[in-house]
Amino acid sequence: MAGRDYRLAQRRDPGYGGAMRRHFKTLTRTMTLAEAQALPRWRRPVVLLLVMAAAMPISFATWSALLNNFVRDAAGFTGVEIGWLHTVREIPGFLAVGVIVVLWLMREQVLALVSLALLGAATAVTAFFPSFGGILVVTLISSIGFHYYETVNQSLQLQWLDRARAPQVLGWIVAAGSAAALVAYGLIVLTWKTLGLDYATVYMVAGGLTLAVAGFAALAWPQFEAPEPQLKHLILRRRYWLYYALQFMAGARRQIFVVFAAFMMVERFGFEVHELTALFMINFVANMVFAPLMGHAVGRFGERNALAFEYLGLIAVFLCYGGIYAFGWGLTLAAVLYVADHLFFSLAFALKTYFQKIADPADIAPTAAVAFTINHIAAVVLPAALGYLWVQSAGAVFVLAAVMAAGSLGLALLIPRHPAPGYETILSRPRPLAA
Repeated sequence: MAGRDYRLAQRRDPGYGGAMRRHFKTLTRTMTLAEAQALPRWRRPVVLLLVMAAAMPISFATWSALLNNFVRDAAGFTGVEIGWLHTVREIPGFLAVGVIVVLWLMREQVLALVSLALLGAATAVTAFFPSFGGILVVTLISSIGFHYYETVNQSLQLQWLDRARAPQVLGWIVAAGSAAALVAYGLIVLTWKTLGLDYATVYMVAGGLTLAVAGFAALAWPQFEAPEPQLKHLILRRRYWLYYALQFMAGARRQIFVVFAAFMMVERFGFEVHELTALFMINFVANMVFAPLMGHAVGRFGERNALAFEYLGLIAVFLCYGGIYAFGWGLTLAAVLYVADHLFFSLAFALKTYFQKIADPADIAPTAAVAFTINHIAAVVLPAALGYLWVQSAGAVFVLAAVMAAGSLGLALLIPRHPAPGYETILSRPRPLAA
């Protein structure tokens, strides 16, 4: 039937067959970034990055918004179980170096879309496994999709974006992800009680949308080829040591925010699904407004100043979190701190552009995988360990995070004002990069 319809259309319009063949050839061919500039604007690499950036949080933001209430209601989680859940969730991040092996089998762009589809599929079935073991297994599967997507997506961003425009474009990519998350959160807030939704329905819709977008992106965009072929083996370079150290500290510090800040809002202040989601919405509205401005700020003031500003802000925020438990400060301050916390973390893309400036272009893909593993070393250990500390002294968890932020600040001050290959830290003099 399809063949007959195709022949009829070709007889009616002799150009139809040629147009279809050209379209299919475009979809399946590999194009350089220079050749891609001749494509319609919506089919260029930057737009694909924006589409993927929007598709990922539809699932991940929905999963996060419902998670704390879902695990409490479905499986009676406490701080101990939530710590173990996030430890399991971070295992694929720790094993992200395995991306290098997978890249022997498929291209980075293909792996990004396959991982995005896996995230969507796992999110869709989350509510069908309402037990401690079931939640851990589904979380592990969705986390493989999330972390492998994030690993190759970071690599594609640094390969496809021009260095001069990267901070600004990365700001817009962050804003696109925030907008998608905002829509997801807004729909949850508006419909959760009004329509009497349940966890299964929301998870299925969100995961299904991400899965559909991944399928569309696989069909609508050709394969893009970066100018510099990527190495496909493990590399650790001494001159990247500061980048590795900052990644390690970022992973340790961020876990405390991701795991325990939202759990605090549920456990201490009794936030329900729609209330916690409304707080997430405020976060993403702020990100939509400020992320492009932060991108311009990184381009103007440099990575060192941007990261130092982030870490100073986080020190203050984490100390105030501790004050909530020490001095009994209230809900309003906790909500303000949560939004400020999220905004400071959005400056983290300055770490990406720092690496882009110091890296050999061929190192980007393997180093992205190595950096993700380094970022998740502490992430695998800390959530479970700090879950036990949490039940003894929740405030101490946030004081520890402030100490980590102070360590990150010290490292950030070693970044030169204008980093470059051969001038990765202020401890080294600018010099030509050795062969």
